[in-house]
Amino acid sequence: MPRHPCALPAIRTIGLMQPLAWLALAWRDMARAGWISFAHGLALALFGALILAVAHNRFWLLAGALSGFLVVAPALAASLYALSRALERGEPANTGVVLRTWLNWQDGHVDKWGRDYWCMAQFGALLALAATGWVVTSAALITLLAPVPVLTPLDFLRHVVLAGDGWLFELWLALGSLMAAPIFASSVVAMPLLLDRRASLLQAVLTSWQAVLGNPLPMAFWAALILGFTLLGLGSLLLGLIAVMPLLGHASWHAYRDLVDAAHLPLRDAPAPARGGGTGGGDGGAA
Repeated sequence: MPRHPCALPAIRTIGLMQPLAWLALAWRDMARAGWISFAHGLALALFGALILAVAHNRFWLLAGALSGFLVVAPALAASLYALSRALERGEPANTGVVLRTWLNWQDGHVDKWGRDYWCMAQFGALLALAATGWVVTSAALITLLAPVPVLTPLDFLRHVVLAGDGWLFELWLALGSLMAAPIFASSVVAMPLLLDRRASLLQAVLTSWQAVLGNPLPMAFWAALILGFTLLGLGSLLLGLIAVMPLLGHASWHAYRDLVDAAHLPLRDAPAPARGGGTGGGDGGAA
């Protein structure tokens, strides 16, 4: 099949406080979707509890599991985006939407080796690879510069976080921020775009970067909100994740709808065009 040029969707400019509107819309979606939305958060909290039970005394295993899980969260929240899209379209937001998201996303493709067929799986794999890179880099930094071996979370708290005579914790935070920034910029609207439209992985990532570069202050505010809510969820013995995970997932869909005008790209759930046919599509609802 002929390869189409990487035409990127247009990016809209938003106000600084717009992320708060996304959270308000997300809360409305959670209320309308009901238990199916909170079930996502419960599943995440239970999985986090399993990680803590298995790796609570193995610091780098615990850090790796939690970091990896949080980094790939944009991919794991795909069915929350689908629920918000269904509510936006006036369709039922139920278990059928969730099952179709995970089991039938590839339906309708003519070319099973096309560049957009495996894009969501590829994106999740790339996020997992990025998380692994951070854990390895972080472990190397702490191992080389910590005054004593760091083997448990208590060791990390005592000898890195609370150490009064060094700068290792500040360096660790700076390195983490440096690595987290491109991951955030690459993923902030990429997964909702891949779920909604027949876009390539390259189109989705570049569109996500354009959204961040075109709205630096609002997106920095959004990143801070995500970090704050995530820390709140983790710091509440994971119980807060039951509400935080669906809240951020639904809000990410509304961020995509506000930031990206992808009307020229075909809908992903529309029938695929025949070979040699056009690529027409349509908008999935008013932004």
